[in-house]
Amino acid sequence: MRRQKGFSLIELLIVVAIILIIAAIAIPNLLRARMAANESAAVSSIRTIATAEVSYITSYPTVGYAAALTNLGGTSSACTAPSQGNACLVDDVLATNGGGNGKAGYNFKADAEGSNNMQYAATAVPITVGSTGQRSFCSVPDSVVRYNSGGGAIANAAACLALSAVN
Repeated sequence: MRRQKGFSLIELLIVVAIILIIAAIAIPNLLRARMAANESAAVSSIRTIATAEVSYITSYPTVGYAAALTNLGGTSSACTAPSQGNACLVDDVLATNGGGNGKAGYNFKADAEGSNNMQYAATAVPITVGSTGQRSFCSVPDSVVRYNSGGGAIANAAACLALSAVN
C-alpha cells in the first residue's frame, strides 16, 4: 500500500475553524481600535480648528471668527498671500472636509455665529456612528473640546456648551 502525502480533509477543516475563531476574536478589537484612533484624530482636528479660529480673529478683528471652515484653509498657491477667504491656518484637507468626504471617519464643520461673527461652533460628527466613530465632538470660543456620546450632530454653540468636556 502507498502512503499518501499531505493533509486530510478533517485536518484542513480544523485549521480553517481555528483561523475563523481567531478572526472572530480579533476583528471586533481591530474595529474598536480604529474607532478610537478616528476619535483621537477628530479631537486633535477640533483643537486645530479652535487654535486657527483664535488666530483668525486676531488677524482679522473687524471680521470676527471665520464664516466657514473653508476660510481657515487655502491651497498652497493661495497661501502665498493669506486673506480673509484663505487664511491658510489649517491644512486644505481639513478645511474642505476631505473634499466633502470627511477626514479620518468624521465630517468637520466650523461656522461663525452671532452678531459680527463673534461666536463660532466647530463640530466633528462620525460619518457612520458605531463604525467610524462613536462620539461627536465640538468646540466654541472657550476652546474646550466637548463630546456627545450618542454621536449625533451638534446644532450650534449653545448646544455644544451643554455637553461634557473631553478629559
